[in-house]
Amino acid sequence: MCGIIGYVGKASAAPILVEGLRRLEYRGYDSSGIAVSNGSSSIETRKKSGRLVNLKTLLSTEPAVGNCGISHTRWATHGEPSDANAHPHLDQSGRLALVHNGVIENYQIIKGRLLKQGHVFQSQTDTEVLAHLMGRSYDASTETDPQKRLVKAVRESLKQVTGTYGVAVMHADVPGFLVGARLGSPLVVGLGKGENFLASDVSAIVSHTTNAIYLQDRDLVYITEDDFTVENFDGDESAYEVSQVEFTAEAAEKGDYPHYMLKEIFEQPTSIQNAFRGRLIDDQASAILGGLGLTPRELRDIERIVLCGCGTASHAAMVGEYMIEHLARIPTEVEIASEFRYRNPPLDKNTLAFVISQSGETIDTLAAMREGQRKGHRVLGIVNSVASTIARESDGGSYLHSGPEIGVAATKSFTSQVTVLALLALLLGRMRHLSVDYGQRLLKEIRELPAKVEKILEQTDYIREIALKYIDAPGMLFLGRQFNYPTALEGALKMKEISYIFASGHAAAELKHGVIALVSESVPSVFIMPRDSVYDKNVSTLEEVKARKGPVIAITTEGSTDLERIADDVIYIPEVTECLSPILAVIPLQLLSYHFAVARGCDVDKPRNLAKSVTVE
Repeated sequence: MCGIIGYVGKASAAPILVEGLRRLEYRGYDSSGIAVSNGSSSIETRKKSGRLVNLKTLLSTEPAVGNCGISHTRWATHGEPSDANAHPHLDQSGRLALVHNGVIENYQIIKGRLLKQGHVFQSQTDTEVLAHLMGRSYDASTETDPQKRLVKAVRESLKQVTGTYGVAVMHADVPGFLVGARLGSPLVVGLGKGENFLASDVSAIVSHTTNAIYLQDRDLVYITEDDFTVENFDGDESAYEVSQVEFTAEAAEKGDYPHYMLKEIFEQPTSIQNAFRGRLIDDQASAILGGLGLTPRELRDIERIVLCGCGTASHAAMVGEYMIEHLARIPTEVEIASEFRYRNPPLDKNTLAFVISQSGETIDTLAAMREGQRKGHRVLGIVNSVASTIARESDGGSYLHSGPEIGVAATKSFTSQVTVLALLALLLGRMRHLSVDYGQRLLKEIRELPAKVEKILEQTDYIREIALKYIDAPGMLFLGRQFNYPTALEGALKMKEISYIFASGHAAAELKHGVIALVSESVPSVFIMPRDSVYDKNVSTLEEVKARKGPVIAITTEGSTDLERIADDVIYIPEVTECLSPILAVIPLQLLSYHFAVARGCDVDKPRNLAKSVTVE
């Protein structure tokens, strides 16, 4: 979850590293640091707890000068956020520096051995243990070439550890030379002209180069300003592909918006359109998802679907479950990815599995995919990040084409994931019982989604006024039924993530089975209740809340003015077919949580304790 960037070239390293960390801060912001080599057989480190601005302040008074360096922004695992626990970490000699994303599971055993050998540690981290291990191996080597010596030390040390890692390593004896390796945590090589990069994410380097190599697990790379080599851990040449980054540096910036989250909420008309562009087939009243890699007969033979995801992706999967069962009549179930690999669910040969992840690097989702494949099942991916691990290792799938999502709280990725799942449901439905007429109507409704989202976004100031009314609320309830039960869960998650108040999502009919005990005059209930097949049932449940003096915010379809007599506040969304309603209904929830959190003084782009890409278990 931490962010790494390394640089070697002719330019001053520190400004490039700090700018890269700014673009990576969504991956962790507990502390940050850099290590720079100036070619004079020494490494200078600067690191500081807290946000990146603290490191910038330190560098303004204590510059680090050199043309080669590594840097890190941290999401704490082992050891509290502090200056001492910030990366980079040095070995016992102080001449080897290391940054690390991941978890070394056997670090305590290794640390015990090193302590007996006289090593002294300055931090509580597992990463410092790895740095000492590499430094010991380097110092004990008989290899005379310093570059080969460092590569060998990194390779030998990584063979001794268990866990996950993306690492970047430098040594004072080898100026202008960086070593990187990955296992379970992403690492990208950026190829420039007279300069090369290492990074956890291409967003950190896209302003310098659009040529990238996405390393595979157990790849090791070493780079100079003019050259690079990719090997596996045994020292053999490893196959790689140079990819073109599909977005620009400007796309990863906030532009005129105060926060990435708001920018990404307002990008949804475009991101939804990108999710279905070129995938609708009018003459067949169906959709095409060519990346699935399945023949019509293979698709027709599917008897069961399993959807895996974590967090927001799992909520999108739940909407997908309702859609697929409604349109295609295929039994579908959602598995929380982190639970899937530790269970032993029965999956027959006609089961098709999907894993859903914005980053394509979510460690639990990746592990679920590999577990399914290990058992001989075909597992497809629905991801946003091209060339991510899930994109490379899955048996096929579909890209979202949403562009970079920097805000920690997922917004546009949710609606894009639901849009792709709607296309999948339509495709499978048209291969079974779904009529041409219904398919054509659904195509029309899908094409109208961007304009309808635009209409909802025009209400942002009105939704802000509603948020301000409840600014002192200690918590909120989110209630929905059928297709919008997952929407309620997603709305509650957004509110929890960025405002830190208690928020709870429930199936509305479950209110009287315990949840109603939470209703009070100070706790507003948000009802997601478009005019659909369960609208009248939702009205009755809403009345139960009002009978107990609970304030109500209702999200409903335009024209449902009867709710204005009952609910305290009503937010209208355009009319849409029931199965697509979550795509529209979630937009007011995103805006509500955003405005609520901003009014409470929260940092919506960097909520406490969270990071964007969860690459540790």
